Amino acid sequence: MNPYGMALAAALFLAFPMAHAQEVSIILEKATYQYCEKLFYTIEVSEVTADHAIIHITDEAGKGSSAIPIPITMLQTPVPSLVPFEKEIFPTGTYSIDVQYAGQTTSAQFDLQDSGKKCIPGVVNTITANWLQGGIGDGFLIDAFAKFVDPEVISIPFDITKDNVYGIDIPDWVAMPAYWWLQGQISGDEFAGMVNYLAANGYITQGAPEI
Repeated sequence: MNPYGMALAAALFLAFPMAHAQEVSIILEKATYQYCEKLFYTIEVSEVTADHAIIHITDEAGKGSSAIPIPITMLQTPVPSLVPFEKEIFPTGTYSIDVQYAGQTTSAQFDLQDSGKKCIPGVVNTITANWLQGGIGDGFLIDAFAKFVDPEVISIPFDITKDNVYGIDIPDWVAMPAYWWLQGQISGDEFAGMVNYLAANGYITQGAPEI
């Protein structure tokens, strides 16, 4: 190539640099999870585009989640799970997280083990949120604790019946820690401990049976 051609090629390279391939990776908080823990990982990209990351989570049997779109607005996007692993829903074993973003695909694996720990089921999260919004009364929240939560986690020392369910009263200030629990600011163990203390010490009252 003559000197003129070399100079022209250099000028074109500077004006139009070679495009770099998008790089996508998954940074797991840890490699092994237990029941009652929440999955947490970070999607790292080399360049932010207008695309959403599409996530699939698959277990050893090949059973996977629906496609989960995650907006990517920065080079590192944390992805916290809103609900913990529950024994009734998630079998133990190795899980795969597959992420597709800007034409690239990457995967990461983690193990789920059973430590024997019991926790508050996800259905109670929904019921508690309904209680906070005024959709149900105090007695129906306590009834949900009694029906859906293992007594080793939350123990209600009295029976809830159709006669007393409307008379059960929870102190108003309990709404704040309940909100903190749903937002992940306190653990399920801390919230359960508070409910157990209130129930055992008479702060949650049964009221008078309806006549």
